[in-house]
Amino acid sequence: MIFPFSTNGKKIFASLKRNFMTFPKINYENFKSLISEQEIDEFQPEMDRVCLMLEKGTGPGNEFLGWLRLPSSTEDDILCDLEKTAREIQNSAQVFICIGIGGSYLGSKAAIDFVLPNFYNQQANRPGPEIYFAGHNISSDYMADLLDLIADKDVCLNVISKSGTTTEPAIAFRLLKEAMEKRYGAEGARDRIYATTDRAKGALKKLADQEGYKTFVIPDDVGGRFSVLTPVGLLPIAVAGLDIRGLLDGAKNAESIYSGASSIRENPTCLYAVLRHLLYSKGKSIEIMASFQPALGSLMEWWKQLAGESEGKNQGGIFPASVQYTTDLHSLGQWVQEGNRIVFETFLIVESSNREVKVPKFEDDLDGLNYLAGKPLDFVNEKAYEGVALAHREGETPNMTLRIEDRSPYTLGRLFYFFERGVALTGYLMGINPFDQPGVEFYKKNMFALLNKPGYGKGNGS
Repeated sequence: MIFPFSTNGKKIFASLKRNFMTFPKINYENFKSLISEQEIDEFQPEMDRVCLMLEKGTGPGNEFLGWLRLPSSTEDDILCDLEKTAREIQNSAQVFICIGIGGSYLGSKAAIDFVLPNFYNQQANRPGPEIYFAGHNISSDYMADLLDLIADKDVCLNVISKSGTTTEPAIAFRLLKEAMEKRYGAEGARDRIYATTDRAKGALKKLADQEGYKTFVIPDDVGGRFSVLTPVGLLPIAVAGLDIRGLLDGAKNAESIYSGASSIRENPTCLYAVLRHLLYSKGKSIEIMASFQPALGSLMEWWKQLAGESEGKNQGGIFPASVQYTTDLHSLGQWVQEGNRIVFETFLIVESSNREVKVPKFEDDLDGLNYLAGKPLDFVNEKAYEGVALAHREGETPNMTLRIEDRSPYTLGRLFYFFERGVALTGYLMGINPFDQPGVEFYKKNMFALLNKPGYGKGNGS
């Protein structure tokens, strides 16, 4: 059921009060010099239309809406199999390598970095093996260094590809498969290789069947950048020791709250989409996602792919960028403060850190920091964020803030679903298909021709 927005003043106040308690908490006070409440309210009929289109599956790209009900429809048997496989890998591997590109690795890396401690690979008490990623570049140095790193360690691989022929992961898999077979023999290697691929077709599926690899299925109706809550993301996340049921429970909660509700004032995904669309219509063509927590860096990379591939169509769309504050305040901060006024910022703020560290007191106070002695770093970090938001608003860079509670799997599941739905709605507001990516194929055709790949014409490569 679609719940239309009422213009009744009391209902507006009540919905705003409820919205403060929803997830995430959205503060767009620093947009109000550009966007009026009336403009937001006037978008309600359009939001009703695109929400209904998404829910009913009548819009462009409707064959790839499997993510929409994924949290509530994932069967327990699949989760049990994933958890069982993850335990097997944890018991047999010192190192786990996830081979994939784009959505085949960004989601799992985002989750692992988000939940686990910084430097988790170096921690002796981590819940799973060391975890590395391959197949997302074609760098000789990267692969050589990775092969050196794992030379004397027990390794398991998870190769993730719908087709098995995507160049970057296919090359990485060849190299790692060769190394595994040299060390363990063909039979020993096959017990350490896991494939996440198409249900019935493709080169990787064929190879997995021939070799006898344990396989997991990429659903036909879920595109790569929306696949983090499928085995694509869930197996590596489980191997890292994260609670995949908690992750899905969070996404399930978000699904239940957001689905069927099109009220801009009550559904944060609708508000996020409308704010972005209105800013874009006013010439703000770049969205900078900014975090004050290094653990959120990979999450922002995941969001960049989600937004970039979904919205960059027909020579338009919001360009997604990211910065790590306060680090980037000493570099890009100058540009954001005084550069071209074509950007807006979205601050992603974590309200509760996993641990507390306080500023110590020094008797000599040579650095002049004793005024902060005894204060938690989170307090200082929060004031840095507040100062940045104010400075950038005064510098005519409008900004909004998304606040989340913590770095738990449950919170992350809610956040994954929030961004997926918000980006999908933004795409429909723009009148595009947010679920295809035809432009990604152009570089491949040129590269294959230059490499003289059969069937792609004669390039000038040697």
